[in-house]
Amino acid sequence: MRRVIPPWKRARTRISVVLLLVAALLSGTFMATDAQAAGGHHRGGEAAGIRSGLNRVDLKGWAKAQLTADRARHARPRPKTAPATRASTARRTVGAATAGPRPTLRRAQADAAADAGPTTLVLYDTAGPYGQLGELYAMAAANLAGHFGTVTAKPVQQYTAGMIDAYSAVVYIGSTYYGGTIPDAVPAAFYADASASAKPVIWMGANIWNLANSVGVAPFTQKYGWDPTTSYYEDGGSIGNVTQVTYRGQTLTRTIPAGQDGGVLRPNVLTGTGYPAVTRLAEGLDSANGHTFGWAVRSSNLTYIGEIPFAYVSETDRVIAFEDLLFDALAPATAERHRAMVRLEDISPDADPTELRAMADYLYSQHIPYGINVIPVYTDPNGTYSNGVPQTITLAQRPQVVSALKYMLARGAVLMDHGYTHQYGNVANPYNGVTGDDFEFYRAHVDAANNVVYDGPVAEDSSLWAQSRVTSALTQFTLAGLPRPALWTTPHYAGSAADYKVFSSNFSARLERSLYFAGTLSGAPSDPNRFIGQLFPYTVKDVYGTKVLPENIGNYEPEAYNNHPARLPADLIASAKANLAVRDGVASFFYHPYYPVQPLKDTIDGIKALGYTFVSPAAL
Repeated sequence: MRRVIPPWKRARTRISVVLLLVAALLSGTFMATDAQAAGGHHRGGEAAGIRSGLNRVDLKGWAKAQLTADRARHARPRPKTAPATRASTARRTVGAATAGPRPTLRRAQADAAADAGPTTLVLYDTAGPYGQLGELYAMAAANLAGHFGTVTAKPVQQYTAGMIDAYSAVVYIGSTYYGGTIPDAVPAAFYADASASAKPVIWMGANIWNLANSVGVAPFTQKYGWDPTTSYYEDGGSIGNVTQVTYRGQTLTRTIPAGQDGGVLRPNVLTGTGYPAVTRLAEGLDSANGHTFGWAVRSSNLTYIGEIPFAYVSETDRVIAFEDLLFDALAPATAERHRAMVRLEDISPDADPTELRAMADYLYSQHIPYGINVIPVYTDPNGTYSNGVPQTITLAQRPQVVSALKYMLARGAVLMDHGYTHQYGNVANPYNGVTGDDFEFYRAHVDAANNVVYDGPVAEDSSLWAQSRVTSALTQFTLAGLPRPALWTTPHYAGSAADYKVFSSNFSARLERSLYFAGTLSGAPSDPNRFIGQLFPYTVKDVYGTKVLPENIGNYEPEAYNNHPARLPADLIASAKANLAVRDGVASFFYHPYYPVQPLKDTIDGIKALGYTFVSPAAL
């Protein structure tokens, strides 16, 4: 049955949340600002999807502290490096490359047997006033490394001599700038092992100069070919405006709000007798002065990335380069392969069965498998779309919708559970209490600037409560004569840490973007309002111990909303193109079946033309 939207409802903007986790931290608040204009039918669902970001973390203060410390380091007297000369950051260094074959990293023969899979040690900072950042970033790195094998994450100060030998590779995340009033918390043993080992070491962000000072600047430069002690975040007195990163032939975006950019370290690559070539794996562009520099460089066992690329990201962001660089350290023999995946979103008992069958016919004709995200109970407790009359409909009460779902399953669809009611009670959360519009497992409100602000888990949140929602949902599928879904997508991608663990215990995998809460690695009580949101380009096993299937492209949205532009087929195709930089990645997007078939066709045709092959969610 199609609902009739009253004229007064059409005349104003109807916001329907779609969880765009924008990494714009205004007033210390993480905002998911994503809404759709009214006038069409139904809701916008998850729309542009969550982008990686941080909630309630003062990145503006962090950036200021980092740059202040770096200027102080720059101002200190230092010995000159001789007889080498500095290579200009405005031109390609000797041995540089931004694409093409990558050198295979040396591995110690003592590595675990191949059938055990690669193991990763993620080390992170906890010291200083912004020590909270370390665990959030470490979760993001650990999740991605979870694509390859097992991961251990520890505060860096827990490193002991020889620990590196037990792992295939190490990732260090330098989020605390050590110096001045913050003493160096990195053990000398890690500095020594990182430089002496043949194991791959990926170093992001700060304190690489402390490594050089610890092992000796001359030995460091002779092994690695560049001098971190004369490398800084500023170029010509300013951090500039690094707006893009080129990697493996793809131009990736970098967009940081004014005043919140901690900068990207510009490696001072040395030339002269006795210095090895330094490979510029990714090229940064400073649009303020036109200079280019090595955003990511490699020599010997060390891969250095001049920033931590987990904040302020999008579907085309420079984090894609890091997502691929992990292959060099953990699976260098991986063959090039590009797969794509699509799911149809927010299908409830209120869906139009004719629209569902039209989508099924098109996808079947193109031999494209796909997922269908089904909400088993539709409810409008306040009669928002039914003239003030409360309405609740189950799948069993809509046999024509169930018939259409079975039609889809017979033609390549994979059934997925998208919550129980995809809303919370009879309150605005944050909009109107209607299925598909509101959050189910998390509270949120809309502020005066029309931003969706996260308020924390629902009042009754617990493992028992979340399980009751899941059990009720699964019962409704059974009552409708449908199979039990094996996959889950959290409504608006938002739940508490306890909720995610419940979902993991009931389903083989989640297909979504997710929130990861402070305390997950440390074992400290979970902070319900401090988290990082993350999207994935490939399947991972995340820090909750769950298999997560990727959604990294977003969705079709024909109208601008909440200061966000429309996302048309061309935008989704551009996102898929950027993700070609991931050598074995998946371009995963979703589509609402209440839109016409043609934009879906255009999107699929464009992604196919890039060389992607569509696969089923069940195949990942």
